[in-house]
Amino acid sequence: MYEIPFHTENLSNYRFLVTGGAGFIGSNLVEYLVKYQAKEVRILDNLATGFFENIAPFTEKPNCNFIQGDIRDLNTCQDACKNIDIVLHQAALGSVPRSINDPITTNQVNIDGFLNMLVAVRDNKIKRMVYAASSSTYGDSPHLPKKEDIIGKPLSPYAVTKYVNELYADVFAKTYQMELIGLRYFNVFGQRQNFQGEYAAVIPIFMKAITEKTSAFINGDGEQTRDFTFVENAVQANILAGLTQNPDAVNQVYNVAVGDRTSLNLLYQIIKELGKSDMEPTYRENRKGDVRDSLADISKAQKLLNYQPQIKIKEGLEKAWQSFIEKM
Repeated sequence: MYEIPFHTENLSNYRFLVTGGAGFIGSNLVEYLVKYQAKEVRILDNLATGFFENIAPFTEKPNCNFIQGDIRDLNTCQDACKNIDIVLHQAALGSVPRSINDPITTNQVNIDGFLNMLVAVRDNKIKRMVYAASSSTYGDSPHLPKKEDIIGKPLSPYAVTKYVNELYADVFAKTYQMELIGLRYFNVFGQRQNFQGEYAAVIPIFMKAITEKTSAFINGDGEQTRDFTFVENAVQANILAGLTQNPDAVNQVYNVAVGDRTSLNLLYQIIKELGKSDMEPTYRENRKGDVRDSLADISKAQKLLNYQPQIKIKEGLEKAWQSFIEKM
């Protein structure tokens, strides 16, 4: 993993805090930072949706340490931010269905927790925070491809929380002269993505069904499309955003995707071929809060961050499949 670095700076000059670092994207960021010998990699996670096993090998390194704590507690955030240079804020409660079932907890983690982190970053005079935003912010906007400055109304409580993050970041940047960069992830997938539980993402759900020789469910007709983004591309965006010296790139929000879209039907067929399966999916009603189509315009990130996603859908699925099989 990460044989070619995304950075040119010497990471041994920087202390990083990765919130949600035991989760899917967070643990991949930790892996990258540890591999390239950041001065310190501090992980904050409450292990509600993350897993210590995701980071266990990295915490054995002298430059990596783990704090079990919750971003809903301001004192925890303040302590985690001490003597940190760059924060990569991944901690959140994901999933549109989860937010519909439990909007209060989603709000507490994604808005109250985010505000706590902003305050802690401000109070500790941290140079920059890069935070996980979401393509769900585009809501009911029919515009394709999705451009950062054209959004619609949110379609779920989760989408509301991620949009509020962007609003808070914009206000804090202007009010307190902070450097804050939001990354709107588009359907990130890859190694360490959780395939257990009712809120698992579609790709690990399909892979699990194929390996267990059961029929996977597809919501709706399966022709809805997504800009599936391999996790290494998301890591690249975080590293570039955290280290950019381009003043025009700061206090912006960026799409993090590939700039290509795949239907759920085609996605299932690719995974079915990887698993050498003949199982057909089972179709059921559409899911509340889901958008029909999603495709990102990534030109802004390309221009200002020099973001160049390296791994497209098929190669990413091959890598994810291999990782999934090894974990089963």
